Amino acid sequence: MKFYVIGISDAPRPFFPPEVIKIICQGRIFSGGKRHYKLVAPYLPEGSTWIDIITPLDAVFEQYHDHDEVIVFASGDPLFFGFANTIKRKMPDAEIVLFPSFNSLQLLAHRLVMPYHDMRIVSLTGRPWPEFDRALIERAVKIGVLTDHEHTPAAIAHRMLEYGYNDYTMHVGEHLGNPDEERVTTCRLEEATKLEFDYPNCLILCGQTKLRPYGIPEREFALLDGREKMITKAPIRLLTLQALELPQKHVLWDIGFCTGSVSIEARLQFPHLHVEAFEIRPECESLIQENSRRFGAPGINWHIGNFLETDIDALPRPDAVFIGGHGGQLKEIMARVLSVLTDDGCIVMNSVTSPMVHTDSHQLFNEACAELGLTQEPPTRIILNDNNPIEILKCKKKF
Repeated sequence: MKFYVIGISDAPRPFFPPEVIKIICQGRIFSGGKRHYKLVAPYLPEGSTWIDIITPLDAVFEQYHDHDEVIVFASGDPLFFGFANTIKRKMPDAEIVLFPSFNSLQLLAHRLVMPYHDMRIVSLTGRPWPEFDRALIERAVKIGVLTDHEHTPAAIAHRMLEYGYNDYTMHVGEHLGNPDEERVTTCRLEEATKLEFDYPNCLILCGQTKLRPYGIPEREFALLDGREKMITKAPIRLLTLQALELPQKHVLWDIGFCTGSVSIEARLQFPHLHVEAFEIRPECESLIQENSRRFGAPGINWHIGNFLETDIDALPRPDAVFIGGHGGQLKEIMARVLSVLTDDGCIVMNSVTSPMVHTDSHQLFNEACAELGLTQEPPTRIILNDNNPIEILKCKKKF
């Protein structure tokens, strides 16, 4: 099967080169969005068939299978988060001939006379926040964003301000390529939260290079009842992240997050991670919210309640699990974790040796590993200043 995929802008009178005009004139089956049809209808041959691209896409592709050749109109560059990628995914054996136009972010950069070779691209069109959050955490100085009706410029500005990324300038382009309706606006984020922009639109965010903290001092966190000694100390925290092998992991579960220090440090140092945090104490919810905003760590999902009773079926399976608190139910928690842990996953916890602690977490950890058939790695023992010794314990599945 053969597809001709033709990129167009929002211009009310599209310009097509002679080669494309010839393909259109000889075509019989055409496809695109409703907006595309309004733009190209005057160019379509009499008696031709139009297939609307609407969800569910499976039904659209079932119609395509009835034909040998389909001419598809798409926005901008069809390979730039565009429909040509969908064709390649759903029909990998199909032949595709492309005639791209400028994509919307290119057009916006052109209007601003802004070089865009160094621009970080993020699509929020029908997609959630994680890749955008990652670009912020990594302090990308130039971020191009494709929007939708939910992820509007105002919503994006609100999220950035909520997490302290307030030093960016926002450039918004509306109806780019349409000389009658095109508009470009440059504003601060505070202004953007109060403005409404016509759709379709896209935006470019420009900021400055800024260093991320590496090892946040515990005194800077909002603390549970002001107890600084209850938080995982910065050096221990960083060694714990090292034990979790986070550079090559994808999903971290933090069980017993308290202030959220481990989740936040992990999110800042490894922003590619998907982080799920669990805590039984309701008062800790406000702490992780405040600390996430204070240190610019969006995208952490938290769950309040007993981990053993929390519905985890819909959550992504972890390949790294940190147990920061267990309330005497360590064996039960580890057994439940093991039921969802990926084959290459690991479990890490910190055990404090203290005369004030009557239950030996290290012993419980050893017993749980033996009962569950887990392989333990040699513990790392640390004494930090005048604090009690801490052992970083780690185990994996046995093969």
